[in-house]
Amino acid sequence: MLTRNPQDTWTQFVEFIEERCSSIEYENWIAPIKVIESTDKNITLEVPNIFVQEYLIDNYKNDLISFLPLKENGDPAITFVIAAAKKKTAGVTTESLAKETAPSQDNPSQAELKLNPQYLFNNFIEGAANQFVKSAAMGVANRPGKSYNPLFIHGGVGLGKTHLLHSIGHYIKDHHKKVRIQCITTEGFINDLVDNLRNKSVDRMKKFYRSLDVLLVDDIQFLQNRPNFEEEFCNTFETLINQNKQIVITSDKPPSQLKLSERMVARMEWGLVAQVGAPDFETRVAILQHKAEQKGLRIPQKVCFFIAERIFNNVRQLEGALNRLTAYSRLMGLDVTEEIVEKTLSELFQSVPQKKVCVENILKSVATIYEVKVGDLKSGSRSKSIAFPRQVAMYLAKELVGDSLMKLASAFGGKTHSTLLHSWKKISEQVEKDETLRRQIQMAKRNLEN
Repeated sequence: MLTRNPQDTWTQFVEFIEERCSSIEYENWIAPIKVIESTDKNITLEVPNIFVQEYLIDNYKNDLISFLPLKENGDPAITFVIAAAKKKTAGVTTESLAKETAPSQDNPSQAELKLNPQYLFNNFIEGAANQFVKSAAMGVANRPGKSYNPLFIHGGVGLGKTHLLHSIGHYIKDHHKKVRIQCITTEGFINDLVDNLRNKSVDRMKKFYRSLDVLLVDDIQFLQNRPNFEEEFCNTFETLINQNKQIVITSDKPPSQLKLSERMVARMEWGLVAQVGAPDFETRVAILQHKAEQKGLRIPQKVCFFIAERIFNNVRQLEGALNRLTAYSRLMGLDVTEEIVEKTLSELFQSVPQKKVCVENILKSVATIYEVKVGDLKSGSRSKSIAFPRQVAMYLAKELVGDSLMKLASAFGGKTHSTLLHSWKKISEQVEKDETLRRQIQMAKRNLEN
């Protein structure tokens, strides 16, 4: 309940929030707010700018309701007052002028370029799902401002968007020495803006960003529902684009699906929009082998297949699984086997919703892989080029379809159930020692899932 003391209620709220947010968030968004007046019906708060006001309501409305008086509609009864700008002193010293033009030491993003040293083009594993976007990123890195501008990279969590963004940064830094480049998260841009608003140095921030040759921005989706921040970013965006400066943006969604203004969406769609997809089976295996080699961990190929079949949503999950496996293997002094993988990673395994599989679709899938006709698989031909694919199809039919052996066999041109059982046993034994066959069967299964 709100007390009559003008400070008590706000102090209680601030103490509650301070325990639940980071020190940077607290210093940027909460600490600058002051209580001007408080009654049992309303509280008046002084905020340094409209951005802090919006941030407070957007992020802490439910908490404010618990501490402050309420309006009839249930919203917190708050009156906001924007702090008046302090008068500038007439004299300008050499020291103050130097501070005005120097990069802010409180804003690391303006003082230095921070890139993850591991995120390079050389260790980005290329596959069908990311080949196009990697080529686009390399094109931008080779000719910033002249290839695709802006380049908008989107995709789900852990698929390599930030890796590509930092790879562009590294390449430009190494090969275009005179280019002014900055890589920043959207949250970092917002914090920079708030910090410079508080320090009355927004013009300096604008000058810094708008004098760049290349701007790399990660996670633009965090600009959604923040119109004032969006406006400032859009102004910076337009200034750079109009000067043929390179901009690269990443997001978890394509521009059209972001809750941003039409103006901002249109600007981001000017250049090239490229998607990073989930890695396919072969790419997942390659990623596991590459990461294992980096860690000095020996993993048999069939174990890589075993993991890649069961963890498939994104690269980050594969890396996490490999880290856990590496730690367990070394601490216990054990070689990596399928049994060890099952024991240490089973909780990470994912499953695809099972679709109803029929023999006809199995025949089509196998026929595609072995480049034969469905009719040949149902025929009586004993040619090895036909007989072996038929046995694979029979194996899959018994594994994936719940019908009786007689019914399954009849779907293969009237074969007997003993023929089908013999084929299943033969393929079951061979798949344990034949990696090529194992991959062909996995490919057939993926075709059925799709």
